[in-house]
Amino acid sequence: MKVSLKAPHLVLAIVVSTAFATHAQIARWTFETSQPLANQGAGAWYTNIAPEIGSGSAAGFHTGPSIYTTPAGNGSPHSFSSTNWAVGDFYQFAASTVGYANIMVTYDQVSSSTGPGKFDFAYSTDGNIFTTIASSYTVLANSSPNAWSSGTAITTTSYTYDLSAITALNNASTVWFRIIDSSTISANGGTVATGGTDRVDNFSIAVVPEPSTAVLLGFGTLLLLRRFRR
Repeated sequence: MKVSLKAPHLVLAIVVSTAFATHAQIARWTFETSQPLANQGAGAWYTNIAPEIGSGSAAGFHTGPSIYTTPAGNGSPHSFSSTNWAVGDFYQFAASTVGYANIMVTYDQVSSSTGPGKFDFAYSTDGNIFTTIASSYTVLANSSPNAWSSGTAITTTSYTYDLSAITALNNASTVWFRIIDSSTISANGGTVATGGTDRVDNFSIAVVPEPSTAVLLGFGTLLLLRRFRR
């Protein structure tokens, strides 16, 4: 039997990409089974949102009363959304990393046109003192070509942080991550309105994949396919 291999480099790219994608998920929130849906009073927490993968807790905090809803996510039916944003309000995600090292975080985030357009991303190992990793990064408005839907996911609203250099996050009983409103500037460049929303989806605490493993797997597969071709 002869196996035709017309695009070996394409096969290699697919294998390497797959290898990078298959990394350990410590906790992942998609808000499909644990859906926040409540109106909260001023200075109140909305908490104890369980992840769909792993264990941990997600939460939201607003200094003013906020309405929490579950609109369409990035390629899924639901996300975590809230109104009435003020500087310092945040989403929080916590999980154990016991047995894990080389931590990474990924998530999707978007705002309505009058929702907040600038956020900080921070971590903590005690739940009280938070260290900022990304300061006043830009969040896009939920409109074409960056609009979310329950159908096809988009990549323009995704954020990834390789935290492998922060060894304090390794093998910890609990680590905390916050997405914090850092400005009164809205996603459309105006001022954040009371009814403006920000939503987050697919928040993942995971382990940075080993590049060497992916590359070796890819080249090994390529050599095997070339042997079949001969």
